[in-house]
Amino acid sequence: MVEIRNDQWVSAFLLYLKMEKNHSPHTIINYELDLRHFRDFMEQQSIPSFAAVSYAFVRHYLTVLYEQEYARSTVSRKLSTLRSFYQFLVREKWVMENPFLLAHTPKGVKKLPSFLYEEEMEQLLDALNGDSPLQLRNRALFETIYASGLRVSECCGLKLQDVDLSLGTVFVFGKGRKERYVPIGSFACDAIQEYIENGREKLLKKSKSVDLPGDLFLNYRGGPLTERGVRKILHQALDQAALSTRVSPHSLRHSFATHLLNNGADLRVVQDLLGHENLSTTQVYTHVTKDRLRDVYRTHHPRA
Repeated sequence: MVEIRNDQWVSAFLLYLKMEKNHSPHTIINYELDLRHFRDFMEQQSIPSFAAVSYAFVRHYLTVLYEQEYARSTVSRKLSTLRSFYQFLVREKWVMENPFLLAHTPKGVKKLPSFLYEEEMEQLLDALNGDSPLQLRNRALFETIYASGLRVSECCGLKLQDVDLSLGTVFVFGKGRKERYVPIGSFACDAIQEYIENGREKLLKKSKSVDLPGDLFLNYRGGPLTERGVRKILHQALDQAALSTRVSPHSLRHSFATHLLNNGADLRVVQDLLGHENLSTTQVYTHVTKDRLRDVYRTHHPRA
């Protein structure tokens, strides 16, 4: 058995996630936080190393999580992190067995994704008018997210060369460093074209950096637009559109998928467009469409 300190084991695992599993920095940070939480609990219980953790201790840890009223989804995520971590330790022959293999994963309550109805989406986009650089950017931004179903991080990461307006596609560098081409509609193409010609260059002139960014979407200072910035812009746009619904930028991605399925799109096509690795991830949107069908039925059928 190789003797390595706990922090070195964690560092080696995080490097494995980055180099071999191609996980995003955001995902790796969440793994690290879960491992740190477990290591702190080990210290409180006088467990000297990861190798000393037993199945009985795992059960005790889970009991404490439930007593502290952690959400089932959070417990599931922590279990998944620790199960993967010990699987890595076993592979490296740093521990003999994975004490988390027998741990029961709690059944989570499936939360339906929030989304805007088609009428609300039209209302939001119609409110994004104006010809100032920021107004042109905002319309291009939300037309792009809604037309393509991109994650906000993917949209913020778009470069000028990633957009092909003649073909109506964007090249996306997505989760797990997976690449895909996604079509965008004529409304998004027109909005992007107008923004590039009449808005982006004016924003770029405000940049104080020597190395000018190649990002498609820029902030008011001429730098790359951030996810936090997109959230702020959306909240302002919702107020401008007089929509009382409070949704996140990710809800536009949910709206994209829901509207496609509502209008008869194939589930596997939607899976490819969203960049989901597993079909089960995409299937959550079928629940949304079923709810929508049920509402329409109850509203319009005389014997509903």
